[in-house]
Amino acid sequence: MALISRNSFLLPLSSQTRRHIPECRTSVIIKPSPLAISHSLWRVSSREFRCFSQRQSTEQLEQVTEPLENKESTQQLERLFSNLNQATMKHEPGSVTSSIFLVAGTTVGAGILAIPAVTQDAGFLASAVTCICCWIYMVVTGLLVAEVNVNTMCELGSGGVSLVSMAMRTLGKLGVQVACWSYLFIHYALLVAYVARSSEILTNSLGIPLWESAALFSFIFGGICYFGSQRIIGAVNGLLVFGILVSFTSLVVVAGGNLEWSSLLEAHVEAIPQSIPIIALAFVYQNVVPVLCTNLEGDLPKVRTAIVYGTAIPLILFLIWDAVILGTIPTLDANSTGVADPLQQLRSTNGMVGPIVEVFSFLAIGTSYIGFVLGLSDFISDLLKLPTGQNKPLPYLLTLLPPLVLALLDPEIFFKALDFAGTYGVLVLFGVLPAAMSWSERYSSETQTLNLPTLVPGGKVTLSFVTGGALLVIFSEILKDISHLQGQV
Repeated sequence: MALISRNSFLLPLSSQTRRHIPECRTSVIIKPSPLAISHSLWRVSSREFRCFSQRQSTEQLEQVTEPLENKESTQQLERLFSNLNQATMKHEPGSVTSSIFLVAGTTVGAGILAIPAVTQDAGFLASAVTCICCWIYMVVTGLLVAEVNVNTMCELGSGGVSLVSMAMRTLGKLGVQVACWSYLFIHYALLVAYVARSSEILTNSLGIPLWESAALFSFIFGGICYFGSQRIIGAVNGLLVFGILVSFTSLVVVAGGNLEWSSLLEAHVEAIPQSIPIIALAFVYQNVVPVLCTNLEGDLPKVRTAIVYGTAIPLILFLIWDAVILGTIPTLDANSTGVADPLQQLRSTNGMVGPIVEVFSFLAIGTSYIGFVLGLSDFISDLLKLPTGQNKPLPYLLTLLPPLVLALLDPEIFFKALDFAGTYGVLVLFGVLPAAMSWSERYSSETQTLNLPTLVPGGKVTLSFVTGGALLVIFSEILKDISHLQGQV
């Protein structure tokens, strides 16, 4: 990296721009102090963006940057790169609204369907406090992922950076192994759960065989992810989220008439720990944060807005959903084996609720399925070292087919997949790992950092709290499972 002048850098453009404008290789950025950074692209102001070929000399670039150094407007960073439409070559900035819908749609998935089942013992009041704490925790970890992702894009000089590249840069080979196995395990487990539950809904509604329902769901929603552009996927997610809100409102109106308000004040603190893994799983969206950062061109304020507002919508839905279900059915069969499903009892006691629950469940699963397919296919592309910005069929086949096969082998796998993924996967991948990567990036001398503004304040205290909280839940669940196994023996 050559330093152009006292306050300027010569930086490479994104790979997408270089493909369409071959003669354009570098850009100039004005900065208050000289900082030699490599393989990054900073876009400061739309009026001050300049493009240069590699054949231009350093002296020519210095002449261009001299009049820019005195302008205060160039001190404000906006985004890392520009997304271009390959057909029209026009700039297509990512939409914050679409990004919010993407985060909200990814979060509102099958996890919301399991929340009443795992919080019924704790009661609504205790579970509501747990939901809010888990939401704050997952927002923090998502912002940590975004922070590391943007820094990694700067260093590598390309968008579409997945957790593999982030872990390799910050934690080395051990971090890559943990990230890879945890990421694949969680995504495949949840996609299996989504396919299993959606195929059951389609079979009950359409009267077609289970394998046809599973294939129909996988290939329709998978096709949207593969063939659709950012705008099409955003529009589909927006429609699905709108449908979720409509069906959710209808469900609240119909089921809320029998709400027993006194039951909402119940709180059994001792039952809270068993609900944390599923609640944390319900707030998983971090898998689409790399996609989010690429779509929003690395604009950190936009990324923060999309994450906070995109997860706040599901939080409100979760609280209302849990209140309606637990307040309508305060007592469940204590002699039932396994996980008692309040939704099943609600459908059996109120005929109008059944169809509304099925529609809401299907739409919620559909939005989450899209987000997980996008995240996993991008992850697999990075593993296979395929070019970014191009949809290849192999990553999507590896994303869609294994969950489809596993869901058909065990149609009753829904609750088992959710519980196992939430307990031993989510808190490692989206709890411990983001804090460890951020710690390495901020405080390790071996990791080159660009000194970007941090999205999460608190320094080492916050990172220690994030790591310690996740490990505490993981080890407590391990001890509980060991005790359960010993009791069976």
